[in-house]
Amino acid sequence: MMSASAKTFENVKTLILSAHKNTTSRDKVNFYNSWADNYDQDVALLDYRAPSLAANIISCHFTGDREAAVVLDVACGTGLVAKQLKQFGFGHFVGIDGSEAMLKLARDSRLYQDLKQSLLGEGTLPVQCDSFDVVVIVGALSDGQVPVAVIRELCKSTKPGGYVCMTTRSNHDNLEYKSALELELKQMEEEGLWSCVQATDVEDWERAVSEQEDGYISGSVYLYKKLQL
Repeated sequence: MMSASAKTFENVKTLILSAHKNTTSRDKVNFYNSWADNYDQDVALLDYRAPSLAANIISCHFTGDREAAVVLDVACGTGLVAKQLKQFGFGHFVGIDGSEAMLKLARDSRLYQDLKQSLLGEGTLPVQCDSFDVVVIVGALSDGQVPVAVIRELCKSTKPGGYVCMTTRSNHDNLEYKSALELELKQMEEEGLWSCVQATDVEDWERAVSEQEDGYISGSVYLYKKLQL
């Protein structure tokens, strides 16, 4: 077994490419269960910026009481997003993830008041509607991970006037998914469910792991405000 400190970018790239062979939800959960202990160190080797980018955009627009605000962190993993938001003064987090091993590490972080195990896209989110000041999902909205339809669940969970922050990658393998996601975001805006506050494209999102790409891939952060109905 290679120690985490001895790992290289190429090691992490091989690991992530192996995960693309996982086709079922259970396979994916098993992969994340096995990756949990090394996850934070591995994504640091990828220069994975999505958690900090999402937290920055939320912080720029949120004007309420941050200490009292309740944040739903969907696909929370080990707690990278909550850690970033904590630095901006947010203090109350509820996390959801499909991997019990990831949730254990999130629990150990002591950032969350509540954590729930749930496979995204298989039924509704295990939270009350209209409950959260901020709902955030970072990293999971991509091809083969979470169905686009999940964003309606995110919106339902948000208080009227609250914010939903989402990220996705713009690499070649994810372009079809990204297009479908943006179509759904626009459709929900036309339905009067929310309004777009900011949509930002970022060039150096993370280091590319696909065999077809070199250097860095790009990505996008979206922030929507749920309308008062």
